[in-house]
Amino acid sequence: MTARSITFFSARIDALTAAATVALIESRIDANTFTQHSVVNVAKIVNMHRDVRLADAVNACDIVNVDGMGVVWGARVLGYDIPERVTGVDLFGALLEMAAGRGFPVYLLGAREHVVAKVADMAANRYPGLRIAGFHHGYFWDDELAMVDKIRTSGAKLLFVAITSPHKEIFIDRWRDQLGVSFVMGVGGTFDVVAGHVRRAPRWMQQAGLEWLFRVIQEPRRMWRRYLTTNAYFAYMMMRAKLNSIVSR
Repeated sequence: MTARSITFFSARIDALTAAATVALIESRIDANTFTQHSVVNVAKIVNMHRDVRLADAVNACDIVNVDGMGVVWGARVLGYDIPERVTGVDLFGALLEMAAGRGFPVYLLGAREHVVAKVADMAANRYPGLRIAGFHHGYFWDDELAMVDKIRTSGAKLLFVAITSPHKEIFIDRWRDQLGVSFVMGVGGTFDVVAGHVRRAPRWMQQAGLEWLFRVIQEPRRMWRRYLTTNAYFAYMMMRAKLNSIVSR
């Protein structure tokens, strides 16, 4: 099974459904083919446009899904066929279910200590048969190699990294050949959502592309500037791209 890829600004994106993504990941694990996964949203597209190191790290991934309705709509406006949005939170759950059914051990890395411990406990209860090879909080930067060694010796097949961008992409890209896992995925703030420390937007807001607004409402002092600047710059990027496509016809 292969994915159809497109290039959207600085990002290589795979036009896959959630079900096709899980099936592809499972087939690559069965083939013992290392797989690095990432997702992109509006903020990451903008930051990749500005940060070559981040762009290189994301584009080095084997599978890149769209997690953000803004990117789905933007790609469609420019003529690309994106079948659906594949959210990191939903994909995380689907992969845990697949791992439980197949007996693949998983390792959870990131967030605060009590958060990742809660996610590990919830996952083990929610997905009978799931083997948690280990978990560790996200504050290990004084000795990255020791953390890598811990993951490699855990026997995990799947690694989920809940650290903010661009740190998770750069960490995974730096150590991918030494992690000893078959699959690694950056999941950002997923652990906080799963543990119930951050509320997820209602379904209608997700479908309307308003999750960013829900985050701003929850954490206005921390989020308003980030989303204002990235959303505005993405609109500018889209306007230029659309005008260029019209002029070049």
